Amino acid sequence: MKALPTVTTVAFNRELANDRIRINGKSPSGKEQDRVLAVVKQLRQLSRFGSRKAIIESRNPDVKGKGLGFSASGFAALGLATARALDLDIKTPELSEVVRLGAGSASRSVAGGFSIWYANRNGRSYAEELASASSIKLRTIIIPIESEIKTDRAHADAVKSPFFRPRLVYLRGILPRMKRAISRKDVESIGRLAEEDTLNLHAVTMTGKEGLVLFNPLSIEIIREVRRLRTEEDIPAWFSLDTGPSVFVNTTRDAAQSVRRNIGKLANSLLVSDPGGPAEIIDKHLF
Repeated sequence: MKALPTVTTVAFNRELANDRIRINGKSPSGKEQDRVLAVVKQLRQLSRFGSRKAIIESRNPDVKGKGLGFSASGFAALGLATARALDLDIKTPELSEVVRLGAGSASRSVAGGFSIWYANRNGRSYAEELASASSIKLRTIIIPIESEIKTDRAHADAVKSPFFRPRLVYLRGILPRMKRAISRKDVESIGRLAEEDTLNLHAVTMTGKEGLVLFNPLSIEIIREVRRLRTEEDIPAWFSLDTGPSVFVNTTRDAAQSVRRNIGKLANSLLVSDPGGPAEIIDKHLF
């Protein structure tokens, strides 16, 4: 999402004894650090600076919510900044293969726009852009909602659901439909298919051994309001949720203000965003 960017600065120094990492002004936990270094080490091995240690500073927007994609944007930014600091000539598909070691969805964030992540394409797992961010007139109302449930916990439990394998079959059917919708720049079909997939995904997360219900009461209120807007007021709006209670309401650019006004009656905090583009090098540095 364009409204939720991550900014990351990376530098390598031969004088350092250890890598130094700070995320939002704090040192990451051991598990978070391992994920960061999995990406950095892979890129470092491809460079001529294999023995140098890194200084890494990364910041996300000051928005509190679960399921906002900060891991995706964070590892995409980390991968591109690290590759630039190491003077690597690496193309987007190859970089997307590396950043997925930190977070799978980061592969799509590197490619940007409306992208697909291939699980296994000719023995490789990488992402590619299907349509640029600006080519489809879609706008998203984001309602950040906090949760204590970790994404890793939901991922680990999902495979225990009796609906996990049927979901894999379902994905083989819905993906070609979504690709057609994107190629036609069909906002209505994109929104409808994303909403359908949200319900399918959460059917899986709710039926693992832990029975994780990632929605909260506000999530349900917004879902009901989106459906009311669509059926009673004929406003094009469709909901989508990742592995968390935060809600993304997809709509057209023309209808975005109307959707925002109505959703704003339920939520104190919301953002309006266009789709995000690919990871890019900018002039702003954090140190």
